[in-house]
Amino acid sequence: MALCGAFHSFLFEYDTPRIVLIRSRKVGLINRAVQLGILAYVIGWVFLWEKGYQETDSVVSSVTTKVKGVTLTNTSNLGVRIWDVADYVIPPQGENTVFVMTNVILTLNQSQGRCPELPDDQTKCKEKNNCVPGYVSTHSSGIQTGECVHYNSSIKTCEVFAWCPVEDDYHIPKPAFLREAENFTLLVKNNIWYRKFNFSKRNILPTINSTYLKNCIYDAQTDPFCPIFRLGKIVEAAGQDFQEMAVEGGVMALQINWDCNLDRAASHCVPKYSFRRLDNKDSAHTVSPGYNFRFAKYYKNSDGTESRTLVKAYGIRFDIIVFGKAGKFDVIPTMINIGSGLALFGVATVLCDIVVLYCMKKKYYYREKKYKYVEDYELVSINKGRVKAELLPPLTPQRF
Repeated sequence: MALCGAFHSFLFEYDTPRIVLIRSRKVGLINRAVQLGILAYVIGWVFLWEKGYQETDSVVSSVTTKVKGVTLTNTSNLGVRIWDVADYVIPPQGENTVFVMTNVILTLNQSQGRCPELPDDQTKCKEKNNCVPGYVSTHSSGIQTGECVHYNSSIKTCEVFAWCPVEDDYHIPKPAFLREAENFTLLVKNNIWYRKFNFSKRNILPTINSTYLKNCIYDAQTDPFCPIFRLGKIVEAAGQDFQEMAVEGGVMALQINWDCNLDRAASHCVPKYSFRRLDNKDSAHTVSPGYNFRFAKYYKNSDGTESRTLVKAYGIRFDIIVFGKAGKFDVIPTMINIGSGLALFGVATVLCDIVVLYCMKKKYYYREKKYKYVEDYELVSINKGRVKAELLPPLTPQRF
């Protein structure tokens, strides 16, 4: 029966808000404070800061780069040598990235054959049984032949079939081999497009002429729109030391921000550059710090045999990261945000109801005024009719 009664109430009851005017200074202040807070949020944050009246679009971007710079080295292995872009930029072009070699370990005149492995705790041997034929060496430089041979007059190591002599990369050159690379320059050409608004632009602004472009170097204060960057300045702007980073290499981000308000003139849509280091610089707590890779240059000797120079290149990879958002006035987001803002004013009513009905001293009195229960008029009339019928005496038939 209780369940039937509850179901009957659910089907045949209707709640409608009741307006009660409460003259209370405390409640009035709470109500106005919440309304003002909502108004400040809608106007200040939604419309002024977030520009809720605008349609937005994300940037589509393309990047090309060009490095310039020449340096001279003089070593016992190579003698006097000039290094230009073709030597230290590897590969010549990348996708939104450029690698500049700053340090190098060269292993000259390698040819395929048998030679002793570099000595360490695993490759040192005293007899043939210590070496396993077919086993890949610790340094992955070759495959063991099973022989134990002299590395020098005092040390024996396992023999490997490999490109000989094997690479010795235990000692990284310090200072960096191409330490003058900090004076090299990087030209970044960036084209952007906002598809929704059919708006395109590039970071070489219309105000930049060829004379300026040949002589400018980016500076956040004096030349903030120059697209040519000195490598040392990029690393310095990220709070790093170029000479320290050049020894083992690393990864830098050159960030270009294209946040544009297209309700203003197109001349106000300009790039903003920032720089940061992406890899972990703490070499004491990182396995395999920095950035390096290997490649080889192959040669044919006069006797027809093949030889190569193995290059282990350390350097700095510059990743050009382009991001941004453009906005322009549109009726639809404006109306949506206005409607959402108006709906938020209902929060003030709910909050004040909670204070009045549950927190104030006269909460029970306010509840009586807030809620009123009304029976349906037809049901009341039927019930009253039944009561009257029960009170009347029964009718007896009469004869005429």
